[in-house]
Order: sequence, then C-alpha cells, then structure tokens
Amino acid sequence: MPQQKDIVKIAIQMPGAYPQLIQLDQKKPLSAVIKEVCDGWNLPGPDNYALQYADGVQTYITESNRLDIKNGCILRLTKAPGRCAEDLYKGIQSSDSGVRCDSLKELANVSTDVTFAQEFISRDGHLLLVKIVEDANESNVIMTHTLTGFMELMDHGIVSWENLSSVFIKKIASFVNAKLTDASIQQVSLDILESMVLSSHGLFLQVKQEVTMERLIAHLQVTNQQIQTKAMALLMALLQTAGDSDRQDIFAFLSKRNLRQYIYKNIIHSSGSVQDEMAHYLYVLQSVTLNHLEARMRTPMDCYSQEQRDTLHNLRQAAFENESENSLSNERRRSLCAKEFKKLGFSNNSNPGQDLVRTPPGLLALDTMFYFAARYPDAYSRFVLENSSREDKHECPFARSSIQLTLILCEILRIGEPPSETGSDYHPVFFSQDRLMEELFCVCIQLLNKTWKEMRATQEDFDKVMQVVREQITRTLSSKPTSLELFKNKVNALNYGEILKLRQTERLHQEETLAPPVLELKERLKPELLELIRQQRLNRLCQGTMFRKISSRRRQDKLWYCRLSPNHKMLHYGDAEEDTDNPTVETLQKKIPVADIKGLLTGKDCPHMKENKGKHNKEVLDSAFSITYDVEEASLNFIAPSRTDFCLWTDGLSVLLGREMSSESMRSELEILLSMEIKLRLLDLENVPIPDIAPVVPKPPSNYNFCYDFSQTEQ
Repeated sequence: MPQQKDIVKIAIQMPGAYPQLIQLDQKKPLSAVIKEVCDGWNLPGPDNYALQYADGVQTYITESNRLDIKNGCILRLTKAPGRCAEDLYKGIQSSDSGVRCDSLKELANVSTDVTFAQEFISRDGHLLLVKIVEDANESNVIMTHTLTGFMELMDHGIVSWENLSSVFIKKIASFVNAKLTDASIQQVSLDILESMVLSSHGLFLQVKQEVTMERLIAHLQVTNQQIQTKAMALLMALLQTAGDSDRQDIFAFLSKRNLRQYIYKNIIHSSGSVQDEMAHYLYVLQSVTLNHLEARMRTPMDCYSQEQRDTLHNLRQAAFENESENSLSNERRRSLCAKEFKKLGFSNNSNPGQDLVRTPPGLLALDTMFYFAARYPDAYSRFVLENSSREDKHECPFARSSIQLTLILCEILRIGEPPSETGSDYHPVFFSQDRLMEELFCVCIQLLNKTWKEMRATQEDFDKVMQVVREQITRTLSSKPTSLELFKNKVNALNYGEILKLRQTERLHQEETLAPPVLELKERLKPELLELIRQQRLNRLCQGTMFRKISSRRRQDKLWYCRLSPNHKMLHYGDAEEDTDNPTVETLQKKIPVADIKGLLTGKDCPHMKENKGKHNKEVLDSAFSITYDVEEASLNFIAPSRTDFCLWTDGLSVLLGREMSSESMRSELEILLSMEIKLRLLDLENVPIPDIAPVVPKPPSNYNFCYDFSQTEQ
C-alpha cells in the first residue's frame, strides 16, 4: 500500500467530459496513470495521450517533473508530445496556407515546452522551419510564427546555433536590414541574431558582417519600444562578444553617429524613465564603454618608454615656463626637472614614473593628468601655481591627488568589473558626455583643490580629504545628474560644510547616547516593535514580488512571480509577463506548503550560485537566496531585484521558519522605530491631560478679516 506522502489529490480535465478526481500515486509509472485516466473516459490508445498543467504555463508532465505536482493541481489530458509533434510537422507541410498558418501558430505556443521541443527536433522539424525562412515565400504572418517557433525551439539548447547555414543567417539579417519589413518579423529576427552573437565568436563575425550598423542604429530611433529594446540588446551582444579591435571599430562608428547623445535625448531625457530591460542595456553600454579604459588602468608606467617619459615632461613643461633647457648642463637640467616635478606633487621627484607603477590606476592616471593639462590649460596652470606659492605643508600635491582621484573614479564607475546580468544602475551623465572619465576627472580635480582649501588641509590630512571628495562625488552621482554641467554645479555646491552637516544629521539619526533607564525602556519596547516588523514582512510576502530568471541571455518574458497566501500556509509562484500587475494566487500555477520548507540559504550557499561558481559577480551573489523544501535536494531559487527586496524576503521567510530576522534593513527599521517610540515616551507630558477621544474641530470664524488679501497689488 502506498504511503500517504506518495499520494497527491488532483483533478484531470478533458474537453467535453466530466473531470476526474483521482489520487495520484507518485510511485506508479506515469504510463499506468494515463491508462487509468483513459479507461475512465473509455478512450482507446493511451499511448497517444499525455498529461499537462491546465493553468498557467501548460507544461507536459513527465517522469522527471512529476514530483512538482502538488495537492489541488488541475491537469489536462491532451495529445502526447510525440503525436502533437507529428501532427504539426505534417500540418506545416500542407499545401493549404491556412493549415500551415494554424500549425505554425500552435508550434510557436507549444515549443516553449522542452518535452515537445525534443520530439519536434528529433523529427528534424527545426530544419523544416529553416527551409521556410531560406525560401522566404510565405506571408508576413506565417513568417512571424515560423521565426517565433524557431526561436523557442533553439532556446532550449538542444541544437547548436553553429549548425545554421550562412544562407539562413543572411536571410535573418536581411529582415533586420530591410526598411519595410513587418515589425513582428524584425523583433524576432533581432532576438535570433542576439542569440547567435552570444553563442560563438564565429557567428559574431558573420552577424557583424551581415547586419549594417546604420540599420541597427535606425531601429533605436523608431517609436516601437519592443524593437528599440531588441536592437539595443543586439548592440550590447555585439559589444560584449567583440574582441578589442572589433569593439574599437564599433565604438568609432557609434561616436560618429552620436549614439550616446541620441539615447540621452530620445530615450532617457524625453521619457524621464526607461523600462527595466532598456535600463539594463543602458547600464551594459556604459559598463562596456568605460571598460575600454581597463587596459590603461592595469598597465604600469614603463620608465624606459620614451613616449611615456615625453608625456611626463610635457606635463611639467605645461605648468612651468622655462628658458631653453638645451643650454643647461645635464646636471642643471636634472636638478631643475626634479624641483619642478616636486612642485607638481610627485613623491619620487627624481624619477616621477615610479609614482605611476602602482596598478590600478597605472597609466590611466597619466592619461587623465595630461588630458586636464591639454584640455583646460588655464585651470591646470592655476592649480599648480596656486599650490606652489603655499607653505609646503599646506600645498595640495597635484600628481599624488590625481593618481588617487583616478583610482577613486575607477572604483565609483566600476571600471574593470564585468557587467552584472541584472545591473541597471547607469549614470545619465554618461549618455550626454563623450570621454566621461576624463571630463569627470577635470571637474573633480578642481573640486579636490577647493575642498583642500575649505578643510585647511595639510599633507597629513591627505587621506581625510580624499574621503570627503569621494563622498562628494558619490552623493552627487546618486542624484542622477543628466549633464556634466549639472554634475559640476551640484558637486561644487556640496562643499565641506554641507558634508559635515549631512554627516552630523545621519549620526544623530543613528546614534543616541542613552541613560540606563532609557536603555531598559528600549529593551522592553523591542519585542513589540519586532512583532510589528514581522507582520510587515509577512504582509509584504503576501503582496508578492516579480523576480527575473538568470540566464546567458536576458529576455523580457523570463519573469516569475512569487507571493505568500493570505493564511500564510502556501507559497504560490509561477511564470508571469512583465506588464502583469500583482497576479493573484489563483493564477500562479505552482505552490509550496510552508510546512514543507526546510531551510533558507543565501549567497554562495544557494544551489543556483554553486552551479555557476565563479561566473556571478558580488551584486548577484548578494541578491541570491533559496529555500529548500519537501524532498531532499529540492529548492526554489531567487535573485532579488533589489537589496531591499532581498532583506524583506529573507526576513519574511525566516519568520515563517520560526527564526530570528537578521537583515540590515530589519536592524535599521528597528532602530528608527525604537528612536521614535522612546522620544514619544520621554516627552514632558506632566500636567498635560491627554484626551481619550479626538478633540472636536472648532467652528469656523465668523469672518476672515484677519487674512491678508493677496489680490490687492501695490500700485
């Protein structure tokens, strides 16, 4: 007799028949279960049938996924995937265009299921679709269904993209290059080309050769947001896959077409905000573009390189007007150079190249200094000469400051870090400014000199000044300035005095010196406030959150939603569309009983982080969490869309598991609530009667003659 835990109570539907309520024995072969269901409806040939979910994503039930079936699931008896694949394979080859269209439309829908995809591909069905595309004799509607079905089949990774013919690739590229092609065809074609580019360098070269950059840029200028996003995705794929030489060619083309300025004016500035998918691609474009500086950042100064030594001496000569050095003896020339390099702020004035050996910032620091001197010679000379005239201990060393500032900017802009798969934190100023790194340096080095004077700093205060400058830059960039001029105005307004005020406000908010009786009151209040936070976390889980699946290529439809049932007994989840607003628990096809949840894992301990160990950056690791449940090894894996969502969900799940909440968000909220409650309790309310009910609102005055009449203007 089967054990109770192996029995699942489900309903099975079939069009035109009464549903069957059965107790599914998970130990019994699936074929035997299907036979019993067919016998219940007197259906011959059970091998021609299969079970699939009736709601949500209608996945076929197989021996490998049958354990996902939970009590209360509704399944449907339908055609077996092999039979369905055979029928569609024949329908696609029909001489009747209506039958072909209907078959391809159904194929596009059912190809999302991997079981069906395996059956269809085993019959070389994908090659049939390739031939339809290569022949290009079908209507736009049929071609759209063909391309969509092909994309869904290939997305399972059963067939390699590298097996595709050059004729097929050229045809897909022609759909993208054509000016009058149907928008739906162009969307799917852009999607297919993106997958090709990401799959191998060989396909990248073919796509780069076939797709004209002019047409790709033109797709960014259309009003269709879907095509805009797909074109941006393909552009990002080309940039990420390209080698250094190809990437520089693409950058050169984009620079000529002022692509970044176009994106700023037409996508960011005009709308005020961008969709999540586009925000990610803007972040990737920023990251990939800035990362071309990585090579210079990681290359140390070569003191034997004549070119680099000449750059150093040009930097010195731009700051100090000298008589012809050729008339000086070698010893006098060396002495003069050493003196001037010291005034420039180099630590090793006899061999200043040694200051640039450390990486990062390496040669990038030399590049930024030289750019400042060449682009803004007056500001450069003023900086150097102003500090040369100060007392030695109060002078701001230009070279040392520049090297450290370049390193700070590299860290803030994350130069050298690979783009995150979920990142969307781009800087709008990047899209309105060429050579952002160099121009930011020019603004910030002058800010540094200003802050140095405001702090009345000495050489011993160097690290302290750099900390303040870093704070000024990060606080200003966090306000998302949309132009370099706006950044310059904001960062200069955030002077040292303002930084001190902000720090003091934050410190008072976070730290309070409490007397022993107050500490005792604080401890007494904690349980009540912790319970308040627990309820808030559970309420937030009941509202649910949209999560994005992590894969090698980002796609808009790879989203899923998860929420806790109102009675806190079930965790409901399932695939969802991006425009879906808070799906109800009834529409989410999968669920996990809270009682079955065994554990909560975070970060690198999560199964989906272990599977791709070393491929995820810190941002993704910090957002990852998993719950283990029911059967051993079973887990539900999450990537939180933000740090706030991570804290809310891990706290809420901890509450469900009867554990203590431990997130930094919980600690911060607890401190805020404690601070507010203690201040209310400590108010001086002696001899102040506190009513039990709200006071009555007084009657309005008989007249309003006491009000000033602003309508009377002075003559």
